[in-house]
Amino acid sequence: MSDRKTAILEAAARVIARRGVRGLRVDELATEAGVSTALIYYHFKDRAGILRRTLEFINDRAASYTTGRDPDAAPLEPRQELEQTLLLELQDDAAVRENSTAWGELRASAIFEPHLREDLAKATLIWVQEIAELLGRIRPMATASGLTIAAERLTGLVEGLSMRWLSGILPLEHARELVLDAVDAELERLGRR
Repeated sequence: MSDRKTAILEAAARVIARRGVRGLRVDELATEAGVSTALIYYHFKDRAGILRRTLEFINDRAASYTTGRDPDAAPLEPRQELEQTLLLELQDDAAVRENSTAWGELRASAIFEPHLREDLAKATLIWVQEIAELLGRIRPMATASGLTIAAERLTGLVEGLSMRWLSGILPLEHARELVLDAVDAELERLGRR
């Protein structure tokens, strides 16, 4: 991806996190990114294209901080990897805050902007599948449907806790404890089946 296109997507994530999807204006985005509106339209065609690519960008950025590992670090046990993957969505880091806020804004806007739903559904499905795969490494005898349901609950919980933490309703450490408790509960449930 070109540097300018990346700068536009970074700026779009910032603007969406700060002003919401409805507050995203192409002229403001151009100013934020330091480019012309014509260049934005050249790369993304229209507002829907900007939103679609920003969602992909946010998703890719989240994957980089939740799955990126130091190549020299010892490999994690499956449970450690599951916990780390979920907990890295809840960290006091500017990029994580921006990503989580923009994701929440895009998700909320899909209620009113149906063209966002399919892309959000795909991104969510990928996340659920990744978590289900990690759960399956811990509980290999669990059914595929059981793993998927557990992953849906865990990812839904992380999204909800993230919004509560970001809005100041819930302390970060308590949100992280709740995720770990939920992992325990889901693994216990999967172990009984």
